[in-house]
Amino acid sequence: MEEKELHSDKLLVNQLMIGNHKAFRKLFDTYRNDLYKFSLSMVHSTPYAEEIVQDVFLKVWLKRESLNPDMSFRAYLFTITRNKTLKFLKKAANNQKLREEVYYASQKITNITEHSIRESELEIIKNEALNKLPPRRLLIFEMSRNEGKSYDTIAEELRISPHTVRNQMSKALETLRTTLIENKDIAFIIIILFFNNYL
Repeated sequence: MEEKELHSDKLLVNQLMIGNHKAFRKLFDTYRNDLYKFSLSMVHSTPYAEEIVQDVFLKVWLKRESLNPDMSFRAYLFTITRNKTLKFLKKAANNQKLREEVYYASQKITNITEHSIRESELEIIKNEALNKLPPRRLLIFEMSRNEGKSYDTIAEELRISPHTVRNQMSKALETLRTTLIENKDIAFIIIILFFNNYL
């Protein structure tokens, strides 16, 4: 961003802090489209992306007196948008109707090439995560996911308790989820939320 734009933002934020509606409107008009596209790229739903952007600016207005005009207002907006979008996705993961809405919407606007690339990248990171597992835990994971064996069957073959198998699987899945999230790619977080069974 050019120095002139930064200076303009600072002046507008100073005015916003004292409740200037015109300054607020100017900032809203300047950034709403970029924030909308950013949120839409994650939630794949026009109504929800629009709602998130509205929530972002509502928060800005309510918290206007505590804004710091010396900080990047653009970065501040994108941080709030990212956090609100992630919060929405977590909510969607626990709500079947919402989860289906977001999932099917994402299917409509994701082309085959993007999907293939995303799955390929996911597979690479998944393998990276599996390499972190202790040998015994990896063996249990592969027997369950790759060979389709039940926990009771795995327990019998390895001569351990079903509880131990369940515990090791839980730890293995947690390692995968953590590794995926650490990559800081929102697309992968979405995949985690919808495809826990795949993992």
